[in-house]
Amino acid sequence: MQTAISQFLSHLKNERNLSPETLRAYRSDLVQFTDFVTEGGRVPVTPREIGRSRLRGYLSSLLRHGSDPVSIARKASALRTFFGYLCREELLSANPAVSLKAPKRTRRVPGFLNERDAQALMAAPASNSDLVLRDRAILELLYGAGLRASELVGLNRKDIDLENASLKVLGKGRKERLLPLGHYAADALKAFLHDQPLPSDFQHSTPLFTSPSGRRLTTDGLRRLVRRNIRQVSASTKASPHVLRHTFATHLLNRGADLRAVKELLGHSRLSTTQIYTHMAMDRLKQVYDQAHPRSGKEE
Repeated sequence: MQTAISQFLSHLKNERNLSPETLRAYRSDLVQFTDFVTEGGRVPVTPREIGRSRLRGYLSSLLRHGSDPVSIARKASALRTFFGYLCREELLSANPAVSLKAPKRTRRVPGFLNERDAQALMAAPASNSDLVLRDRAILELLYGAGLRASELVGLNRKDIDLENASLKVLGKGRKERLLPLGHYAADALKAFLHDQPLPSDFQHSTPLFTSPSGRRLTTDGLRRLVRRNIRQVSASTKASPHVLRHTFATHLLNRGADLRAVKELLGHSRLSTTQIYTHMAMDRLKQVYDQAHPRSGKEE
């Protein structure tokens, strides 16, 4: 199993160009499955010995132990992809996971900030004076461009085009997209970059955001930064970079943005992924309808 997993992960990295975070997720899911089928490494097992019953037993075990249906669905998808790869490489004659079904998922509406809290967050980053310009630029980019955490920490100096108010982002699957920079995000970046002159050894891979030690900001460091700042303005939602991505999408839709345009801005490959935000926008649409339509049934 270990050899097969290593070959599979190498394939994902070198041929499919998946991000380091996605690779870590695949590795974690497959290691967890291997631990289950080998009983903690006590019973050697090869991929050929794994059938549908073991796979179903694994998912049932996850469910019994309280795993979230979304997490189980992701693990089932990882197993289908893994065994599919082994079949394509002719290491297996059939994919035992091809019909593997995860528990039905309930689509959860993501947490987000209301506009008042979002404005308060942009106004007052909670950091010391040496980092305040950096943190304000980070928060403005997360909220103003809807970036994923991995996309933000992966930004290099060369990816920012202040003259044309745009930035280039490397998203999931190593897919590039060009995004507009809003006025506030552009101003925050100008202030930050004015305070951060280019180093003498500047290269195309010079990171945009760094830690106090001078190394590229990590996703863990970004999460701590965002959590600290969101907690200053709101305790009603989870505090993470993804909350600002959800906030970005929700506020766009609430103010009339086209769903397909939001899909492109977020870098989603399928429109169905973006449609979860319509649940939040629907509340706003209902308010507009109730206030404006003479047959809404609401008393004036």
